[in-house]
Amino acid sequence: MGHAASIVVDWGTTSLKAALVGNDGEELDSLETPQGISSLGKGDHEAALMKAIAPWFSAHGALPVVALGMITSRNGWVEIPYVPCPAGSAELARGTVRMVLPNGSELVLLPGLTDPARRPFPDVMRGEETQVVGHGLDHDATVIIPGTHSKWAKVKAGRIKGFQTFVTGEIFALLLNHSFIARGATQPPVNDLEAYRWGLDEAKNSGAMLSLLFSARTGGLAGKLSADQLRSYVHGMVIGQEFRQAREAGWYSAGDEATIVGNDGLNDLYVIAAEVFGLGIAMGADDVLTRGAMDVLRQTLS
Repeated sequence: MGHAASIVVDWGTTSLKAALVGNDGEELDSLETPQGISSLGKGDHEAALMKAIAPWFSAHGALPVVALGMITSRNGWVEIPYVPCPAGSAELARGTVRMVLPNGSELVLLPGLTDPARRPFPDVMRGEETQVVGHGLDHDATVIIPGTHSKWAKVKAGRIKGFQTFVTGEIFALLLNHSFIARGATQPPVNDLEAYRWGLDEAKNSGAMLSLLFSARTGGLAGKLSADQLRSYVHGMVIGQEFRQAREAGWYSAGDEATIVGNDGLNDLYVIAAEVFGLGIAMGADDVLTRGAMDVLRQTLS
């Protein structure tokens, strides 16, 4: 095991995730707590952070800490302005904010990224840009980051040129939990890949999403769609619409290749969707967020 050199904290809305990082960039240990920013009041963040990573400080001393994600948002600890695209690790490094923790450790807070060219309003992300940096900016690529708010980003000439958000996961959750569309789906959930592909195919062949979604209701009434199939069918329609709209927005053409980074539990489903839509897929490494955070940190020291 390598020598511990730093701590990377991915602090989101519902959880705090941290990695103990060695001097060669390898992850030596990790932890996760449910203390996301939504569970903390103003002034509680420092104490929550110190408690979470106290064992690492005790074992390894006052290591530098890099924090990213929603912790630097308007509802987090310190709001840090977004860095505009196009941007790479150097531009992100110039947007960081530094603090000193009670034990003397330096805390480096990373900014998010904004795409001012997006209409009708500039698009934003916090944390995903670090994953793109960690994947690498040395070659042009289209990068997909599945999640509640999925991101499609374009890497060009060593920087993140632009990106677009698709609120796919949030729409799926709303349909599943707060609408008649998916009412009656089997509980606990059943994952049916055949029904998921069925939903993808329907989304691929129909641009009328608001009409298509009602087929989840009428399919049940017609006895064509079972309760076991319902959830996966709806999931396929929603993710399928993301891929259809991404294609229409110019993010790819049939036969192109994109890279999936991150792991929000959706990667396998996105690989299937890409196959249905004729998009080749490469998979990014598991530690892209840590790599990206360390890359930005090195830029702050150069």
